[in-house]
Parts: sequence; C-alpha cells; structure tokens
Amino acid sequence: MKKMLIMCGAGHATSTIVHAKVNDWLKENGFENDVEIKQSAVSQEVENIQNGNYDIVISTTIVPNEIKDKVINGVALLTGIGTDQVWDNVKAAIES
Repeated sequence: MKKMLIMCGAGHATSTIVHAKVNDWLKENGFENDVEIKQSAVSQEVENIQNGNYDIVISTTIVPNEIKDKVINGVALLTGIGTDQVWDNVKAAIES
C-alpha cells in the first residue's frame, strides 16, 4: 500500500478539499485499496518527506526547495485547470 500525504499551509482548508477529490478519484479509478492518505501542514511534514516516509505527496501551497522535487503541485485540483497532469502524476506514483 502506498502512503500519500495531502498538505496545505495549515493542514485544514484546501487540503480537506483536495483530500475529498483524491478519494473520489481513487474510487473512480480502482485505487481506493492501494493508497493510505494522511492530511497535514507543510511545516509539520518537511522532515518526513525528506526521509521518504511518503510515496506520494500533494501540496496546495508553496513548499521548501529541499522537498520541491518530491511534491506534486495540487493547486490544479482546486482551480480545475490542469487536473489531468496532476492525476497522471498521481497514477504514475501509485503504479511505480
């Protein structure tokens, strides 16, 4: 099972919206039993991300440079523009 982190600035508002959209997408695509999701704030997770504690990380806010290459920008899931690329990245991470 893959470990996914969905994060925003405080770990409450936008990450909650994205969490719901990700749950729906996982169900629609048959991945609901393949992913365990945690929701949190960026400031609480930098070290965990650096240590590789998550297989997939989606963020709706700016992240520190040291973890930028390990994070999928999830803003598109809020705006509706560019969502296909986000889902492609999530699918690739699940299937890797």
